[in-house]
Amino acid sequence: MELLGDITPDRPLLVLAVKEEAQFLDTALPVLLTGMGKVNAATALATALARGPRPSGIVNLGTAGALRSGWTGTHVVGTVVQHDLDGELLATLTGETYGAPIALPDAGDVVLATGDAFISDEAARARLAERAPLVDMEGYALAAAAELAGVPLRIVKHVSDEAGDGADRTWRESVAACSRELADWAAAHIPAYRA
Repeated sequence: MELLGDITPDRPLLVLAVKEEAQFLDTALPVLLTGMGKVNAATALATALARGPRPSGIVNLGTAGALRSGWTGTHVVGTVVQHDLDGELLATLTGETYGAPIALPDAGDVVLATGDAFISDEAARARLAERAPLVDMEGYALAAAAELAGVPLRIVKHVSDEAGDGADRTWRESVAACSRELADWAAAHIPAYRA
């Protein structure tokens, strides 16, 4: 976890997993680098929010794998789901609901599946494509932490790879270009991006 800048109640907090995704950000806004995966994302954001003050909102910028053919570009996420938590089984065991989908305010209909596995094989890609067009490793955890803290969250993902065979190589090759696209999106869509 690394926080660059100071969180203030009048500005949003930008949240990204790793420095590679943030390399072209040129902003006066605070930036939180959480590390990869759900545990790192949730604990980093919860820690930053608990320390206070809380930001006016949170914008998660990052890369995602395309689970369906033809998905490219930058997408604002409307709903996040966990693909590696069997909520139905847990409900039968406990009678409680765990890991229900989280709808994000003022967003579209794009569904993002989050899990701690980097999807880089065709079987996993095909299975997940039935639930969502995009996959990442932090979105759901950030949405859960933001919802619990009562801070609005936007998730914006740029497609870096096709989440199938060779996705790990493709991500390494494309992350710089994705970072530039995310920085351009932030400059165009976040009012306080430059101060």
